[in-house]
Amino acid sequence: MSHGSSPRSRARLPSEVAVDVDGVAIRGSWYRHVPHRGKLSHRPDPAADGRWQHGAVVEGLYLADSEATAWAEWYRQLAEYGIPPMRQMPRNLWRWDVNLRVANLRTPARLSRVDLGAPPPSRTSWPRYQEVGDALFADGWTGLVAPSAARPAGRVLCLFRTAVTIDGTKAVPPPTIYRYPPNPPAGMTT
Repeated sequence: MSHGSSPRSRARLPSEVAVDVDGVAIRGSWYRHVPHRGKLSHRPDPAADGRWQHGAVVEGLYLADSEATAWAEWYRQLAEYGIPPMRQMPRNLWRWDVNLRVANLRTPARLSRVDLGAPPPSRTSWPRYQEVGDALFADGWTGLVAPSAARPAGRVLCLFRTAVTIDGTKAVPPPTIYRYPPNPPAGMTT
């Protein structure tokens, strides 16, 4: 069953805890950066794990609600791995037009409905968030929207990617090319 138009879903996690979420329409511009000359259609094999999904279950396509949130997430990941930013340059920042319906986990109250708190900026916290995302995917959701772990004022969109393209999303060329890292955004946590 697809939840493109369903207002509510209850899925079961492996721990038998119900996932009780509402849907929300997401429309507008979202952002994602990739290595310069990297292909947007590239799908790693095997698919990588992310905060909201296990790659062995479903691939995740992550978008940020603003350029600042996209860069904050990038800086957070580099800090966790101890990678100097210049080693990952140049990068292309793409704007995506999005028009779809996803599970709504944007607020503390909505996160608490699935027994989660605000996402901390460390990979060690991922397992419980992955369980929730995997359950939402199993229940037919296209993805979810949630607070950014790297910039709490921002939001991230995790889309469950089962094909090269995802209905309701489109990358808008041309990308902005960054040859040097931008300044770290205000409100960032690492």
